Order: sequence, then C-alpha cells, then structure tokens
Amino acid sequence: MTDAQSTASAPLLHIQEGIATITLNRPAQRNRLENEDLQTLLAHFQQVNQDQSVRVVVLTANTRGQPKPVFCAGYDIGGFDEEGQGATSFERVPEALAVLRPITICALNGSVYGGATDMVLACDLRIGLQGLEWRMPATAIGLHYYPSGLARYIHRMGLAATKRAFLTARPFTWLQLSQLGLFEDFVTAEVWEDCLKELTQDIIALAPLAAEETKKSINEIATDAAQEATLRERVERTSLSEDFAEGRAAFAERRQPVFRGR
Repeated sequence: MTDAQSTASAPLLHIQEGIATITLNRPAQRNRLENEDLQTLLAHFQQVNQDQSVRVVVLTANTRGQPKPVFCAGYDIGGFDEEGQGATSFERVPEALAVLRPITICALNGSVYGGATDMVLACDLRIGLQGLEWRMPATAIGLHYYPSGLARYIHRMGLAATKRAFLTARPFTWLQLSQLGLFEDFVTAEVWEDCLKELTQDIIALAPLAAEETKKSINEIATDAAQEATLRERVERTSLSEDFAEGRAAFAERRQPVFRGR
C-alpha cells in the first residue's frame, strides 16, 4: 500500500510504462464519489489524454480494510443538495471516460452500485472479481436516470438486462453478469494481478495509431455518429503508416514488431 492510499482522498493517478492507473480512494466510505472526486476524475482524464506516452487507462479502487470489497457505492446523494451538482454533474464523468484516447479497462475489484455502474460500462474492457454484485437503485430512490447512462446500459447490457436493472432494482451476481458478455473474465483474488497484467500487456503490444483510430471508429459506429469518409481516411492513414510497414516486416521476419505510433 502506498502512502497516498493509506489516507482517504480524491482518486489517485499513477502513470508508469504506458499505463495510467486511476484508483478510487475512499475505502472506508465504500469509495463513494463526492463532487470533489468527479472534478478530480475529469482532471485525470484530461491529463492522460494529453500524455501521448499513455496507451492504457486502468480504473480501479482501493478496497483495503473493507469487510467485503466494494469498488464504488456510487454518487454521494448528498451532492444533489449542492448548487449545480447532481445527475448532470455526474454524467460528465462517464461521458468523458467513454471517449478517452487510450484504451480503457475497468478492473472491477469489488461490488458496484448506482452511477458507478455507468463508469464501468463506459470503459472499453472489463475484468471482474468473482463474488461481486452490481446494483442500480435509481428508481428505488425515486430518480429517473440521465439519458446517456440509459443509452449506454442498453447498448452494453441489452434491453432485457437494462429493464431488469432499472425496473426491479435487483442486484446482478457476478455469475449473471458473466452471461452478458460484458467482461473479459471474472477471476479470483489470487490471480487478479496476473490477469490484469496480461490484459494490459496485450493492449500495449498493439500498434498505437491503429488501436486508437479503430477505437474512435467503433465508438462512432456504435452511436450512429460515424461518417464513412472519416472512417476511410483512418483506413488510409494507418495503411500508409510506419507502424503498418513495421507490422508487415515483423510478420515476414517472424519477430515481435516495434511500433512507434506513426
């Protein structure tokens, strides 16, 4: 445990070897998100977007000392009483997370509730800890969820699972979640670090330009925002790139490619 993680704080950012790890860091409060935390997350997102050395963003949580690991208990509903805050304020976080330049992984190392579930869905990839649960209590407390969050639920989880989440407020077990195809894997605590490292290294090994441009195109196609001319420009750009030339050469020479992102 780092010194920073030993004291509750706004989310932490650590960048090393192309991987930016953002850690929710209020374990005693089950990593509940306060308005300060939302602003910190947005600042971290901006920083990793601008840092071209960052290839992967891992969103995770400090769960040390918790009787049962909780990744995040959701947004602090007391924040609704603060002027200019609430659902619209929270919505900016998953919206920004969904369009980050690097590939994003949610390392869901505990149960997740409320608006934090949308942060999980906003990531590109997910791994989960066996035994966790997922619950969306919006309608149980009298709240209509914000539109982009509902849309992301439907796109990622499907209509039936979205209706179950919002119209019953019943939790999903990790086994039920595993059947939705959302997660790369659910693993035990014993192999958690190895599983996460393997996934991040698989992404680091990709050609940076091709991976980032392909992510943009997938997101645009998924939200009906794609323009064919733009997609074809990306195809052309990557086909003429140094990375593609290196990839072909490495394949022919039966070696690992050394990509430079151009």
